[in-house]
Amino acid sequence: MMDKELEKLSRLTAPAADPEARARALAAAMQAFDSAENNAAAAQGNAKGRRPSSIINWIWSPAMNKKFLAGSALATLLVIPAAGYLTFELTRNGSPIVDQTEIAGNLSKNDAPKPIEGSARQPAKPIAIVPQPRPATPETSELAEEPAADSAPALQDKEQRAPAKTAAARRSEFSADEISSLLPKSEGSAAAKRSVPAAPGIVSQQPLAEPMTVAPSPVPAEEGRVQIQVEADRERFANAAANPIKSVATDPVSTFSADVDSASYSFVRRSLTSGALPDPQSVRVEEMINYFPYDWPGPDNADQPFKATVTVMPTPWNHDTELMHVAIKGYDIAPATVPHANLVFLIDVSGSMDEPDKLPLLKSAFRLLVNRLKSDDTVSIVTYAGNAGTVLEPTRVAEKSKILSAIDRLEAGGSTGGAEGIEAAYDLAKQAFVKDGVNRVMLATDGDFNVGPSSDEDLKRIIEEKRKDGIFLTVLGFGRGNLNDSLMQTLAQNSNGSAAYIDTLAEAQKTLVEEAGSTLFPIAKDVKFQVEFNPERIAEYRLIGYETRALNREDFNNDRVDAGDIGSGHSVTAIYEITPRGSPAVMNDDLRYGAADKAPAATSDRARGGELAFVKMRYKRPGEEKSALITTPVGDSNTVATVDAAPQDVRFSVAVAAFGQKLSRIAAVDAYSYQAIADLAAASRGTDPFGYRSDFLGLIRLADGLTQR
Repeated sequence: MMDKELEKLSRLTAPAADPEARARALAAAMQAFDSAENNAAAAQGNAKGRRPSSIINWIWSPAMNKKFLAGSALATLLVIPAAGYLTFELTRNGSPIVDQTEIAGNLSKNDAPKPIEGSARQPAKPIAIVPQPRPATPETSELAEEPAADSAPALQDKEQRAPAKTAAARRSEFSADEISSLLPKSEGSAAAKRSVPAAPGIVSQQPLAEPMTVAPSPVPAEEGRVQIQVEADRERFANAAANPIKSVATDPVSTFSADVDSASYSFVRRSLTSGALPDPQSVRVEEMINYFPYDWPGPDNADQPFKATVTVMPTPWNHDTELMHVAIKGYDIAPATVPHANLVFLIDVSGSMDEPDKLPLLKSAFRLLVNRLKSDDTVSIVTYAGNAGTVLEPTRVAEKSKILSAIDRLEAGGSTGGAEGIEAAYDLAKQAFVKDGVNRVMLATDGDFNVGPSSDEDLKRIIEEKRKDGIFLTVLGFGRGNLNDSLMQTLAQNSNGSAAYIDTLAEAQKTLVEEAGSTLFPIAKDVKFQVEFNPERIAEYRLIGYETRALNREDFNNDRVDAGDIGSGHSVTAIYEITPRGSPAVMNDDLRYGAADKAPAATSDRARGGELAFVKMRYKRPGEEKSALITTPVGDSNTVATVDAAPQDVRFSVAVAAFGQKLSRIAAVDAYSYQAIADLAAASRGTDPFGYRSDFLGLIRLADGLTQR
């Protein structure tokens, strides 16, 4: 009907009219239309905010004000067809003029709130699709900020019924057909991708994928429906339960591997300074304790590479238990006798590394390390991203400018094929192998292994085979979002190596420069601890931390079982919470039929000597396969009566242990406040040349504030 009427109107001759009156009327009409258009709300389904009529209006508005059109019948003939086209465009995909009575009735049937009388059609709620933390393209920015297109009545009804949620936290549900209409179109997607130039010596990298990742949830919300879920941080941590309280009567021996890693402390710091409490699984208390340098007494010479210092003190968070603090100090190699180093930098240059706290920070960190090395040390560089390639053949540090130039030219792009890169790096390390020296691969990554053999077990098998050649591995983690801490730990623990997390250039300076000796130059490998408690004196014990380092009792004397490694001058601290016999804190009842739980007469040599426990250590010297044994008895001579009587470093490390347990949500420290931890740490801060302990006090305050908000 409308088309026929428009056709008739287009054939009519316009009646004569006063030219000046027509011009004034048209000018006023166009001005009013422009004003209404500019102030109108964005139409649904239009991400640009302009109505379809705007383009026509933008073209004809100036023309209609021209006197040569305003004063002629031609203007009328142009206006009427254009008005018809405008009407057609506004009604083609659903008219914005909606019967409010009908809408209100439909919403009432679904128990949804009715629209305000006289209001325009309800806009669709924003879809919870947020770009990953990468530089956003214009398309992704608009999608994150604008409401999604909604032309289907069924979808409109769904959106109006849905409960309000924040875009960042909501998991929105749509049908498969609706998803396809909501996602960005493929047109122009090639332009959204960007090709990254390859690092020297590597084939061209694959272009980065679209910066948006929208994946269906593995569990549909309901029949025939899938969920759109934003892919948030994908950090992975080993899921290890906290060590339980054990009865000495039934389990008197505790065995674990040494751990000199520090990655957990750096990650905890990064989380707290970013305004969030860390994932409890990311907190490894032993790594937090061992992050700090301590002035434990060391051995006099390299003949016996370790010295143990044991202190027994009251527990600050439980008056009915005690702490047995075991501190080990490694022999510090004199700089003049440091062996030659053959280092291979295995650098992840995948697309996920293209962030300021990843590849750029990594490059700065390795520049610091190169400046720390001696001129006759050797450096090679291998990169991996989809394909592994050699950027720098083994080069002496005397050619420092060549090494630094190769580092500076690294760029990110492509997917991550970590296994192939590890193979190439070990081949280079073997090619430049230094007998009686340090041969080490230094893997720097955000942990995103997603191409090739990517399971922890496959990579573990690869590095276990390579360590037999005398080549160690250091794993350095960078950035957030992809960090695979679980895999980093697996690689470090099974390769005679260590793991650290670099979140700042200051941390790189600490790990690779100030502690280069302990990081790069091992004095012992496969270091194991075993503690036997005297059941006449101790009823129960609990090892604080080392959950991922636990060993079987029989592993202690088995030289084929791999364990941790200790570098030059490194210190290792282990703390047990022990419960004396007769203490009200004893958690386990005596066994009805177990004579072992009944305290024997105090006539044995152990009772007369007052021993509480017996500490044993096994280790292998680099290049050797037979272990040596060091033993230390623990008795009343190691005991102090009050917390304040304990050495300063012991008290500070206990404060760190309490903090780590608090963040891990260990029930034993529930009643011990952050303020009490801060007081203990502040009183034992002592000399703090690098400010590490002062920074720790700041982290306690941050955790306290985040817990109370």
